[in-house]
Amino acid sequence: MEAYHLPVFAAGAFAFGAVIASFLNVCIWRIPRGESVVSPPSHCPKCGKRIRWWQNIPIISWLALRGRCAGCGERISARYIAIETLGGVLFLAAFVQAAWPWFLGEWPPFAMTPISLAQLPIWFLAYAGLILGAFVDLDHYWIPDRVTIGGMVLGVPLNLIAAWTMRTPLHNMKFVAVWYAAGLVLGFGGLWLLGFVFSKIFKKEAMGFGDVKLLGAVGAFFGPVAVVFTLVAAAIAGSVAGIAMIAAGRTKMGNFTPIPFGPFLALGAAVWMLWGEVFVAWYMMNLAM
Repeated sequence: MEAYHLPVFAAGAFAFGAVIASFLNVCIWRIPRGESVVSPPSHCPKCGKRIRWWQNIPIISWLALRGRCAGCGERISARYIAIETLGGVLFLAAFVQAAWPWFLGEWPPFAMTPISLAQLPIWFLAYAGLILGAFVDLDHYWIPDRVTIGGMVLGVPLNLIAAWTMRTPLHNMKFVAVWYAAGLVLGFGGLWLLGFVFSKIFKKEAMGFGDVKLLGAVGAFFGPVAVVFTLVAAAIAGSVAGIAMIAAGRTKMGNFTPIPFGPFLALGAAVWMLWGEVFVAWYMMNLAM
């Protein structure tokens, strides 16, 4: 394949991500309500009119309908198109991470973390899970088990399959299994222990169990270093959000305002997927000495 094929495949990756995110919009709405994600077909929650396929094209249909239902004219939240765009952008980024060396050779300095083509499905699945978990947690303060437990169960086997696809020697396959299993244990056990200690200090629940399982899934997918990076990045992002809420007058210093931590963990994991290994390499060369 030649370099001029890259834009075509990149557009396909963006479109695929937008389609997956469009389905995730359905999941984000229906799963917390105990509804099937496949039946009935997509419909307006206001008037109940079925949404036809040409009215359900990711991004394009929302723009063409100007953010309103074709049946009753009710406004359709801009979050739908935002999530579809987010899915497209993240899938495109993952494709570029995998395809750049394939099409164009060496990465430029300080670019995103390169991944193999065998890892690309893992990145796609992880991004889908992070989007679903983050937005359900944002709305309902819980994370679906199909994201967290599913991630913990699938992470190690998927990495082993990717390593086998790349013809990794047997002794290295054992290391792969141990590495990602260690990530699972560190993510789940470490955050559980941290939440337990904080709950004893502050006499209230400091960490939802869904967050514990989510970080366990991150560890199973990306290993122990990713767990530490994700937790630190999430803590920084959460602190910035808390300060911003105080500055905006939405809460006061000393008041306990519950903030779902899942979206910050998802953000930290996404940053790791994009630039984590590049940042760690830069840190080791410049700051660790």
